[in-house]
Amino acid sequence: MSETPVDSSKRTWIITSACAGAVGGVAAAVPFVSSFQPSEKAKAAGAAVEVDISKLQEGEKITVEWRGKPVWIVKRSKAQLEALPSNNDQLADPDSLRNPAEFTPEYARNVHRSIKPEILVAVGICPHLGCSPSDKFAAGPQPSLPDDWKGGFLCPCHGSTFDLAGRVFKNKPSPDNLPVPPHMYLSDTKLLIGEDKKA
Repeated sequence: MSETPVDSSKRTWIITSACAGAVGGVAAAVPFVSSFQPSEKAKAAGAAVEVDISKLQEGEKITVEWRGKPVWIVKRSKAQLEALPSNNDQLADPDSLRNPAEFTPEYARNVHRSIKPEILVAVGICPHLGCSPSDKFAAGPQPSLPDDWKGGFLCPCHGSTFDLAGRVFKNKPSPDNLPVPPHMYLSDTKLLIGEDKKA
């Protein structure tokens, strides 16, 4: 049985064409497959945020952005902390037991709703309709607030009021306390918002 002679130039062209096709296929597939990876913008949107609180004074608040939301960091005074338990009878969820997984991590289910009593970390968005409450830190009678006001936050949209632990008062539109985001301390003066692996 005789073998048919193979044209060597044809074989070279077939091998070259097959290799070029394979390279082209891989080149075309790389952008397609990489499109399944999250973009840098998406990664940044969900990334944890490191915050230096070394210059934060009593009664002050700083705001940082995490996942497109304002996160408040408030340093409360001793007097403000001492006033928190006296609000309990007037609050809708004083122990932060309603929707705890969504609104209050386990390490913040205390009267201060915080890891360190003096530092409140809360998402500054009212759970009612997404408005941003205003600071009303001064105690005493003020417009739209009760005469025995001890300091906190007022949502100007529909009148929800929150104490200085972000807990909502009874009979207000907001169904929940202000959310406490996952967070942890990297040091005494450095906070990481968005991660709580060490908490």
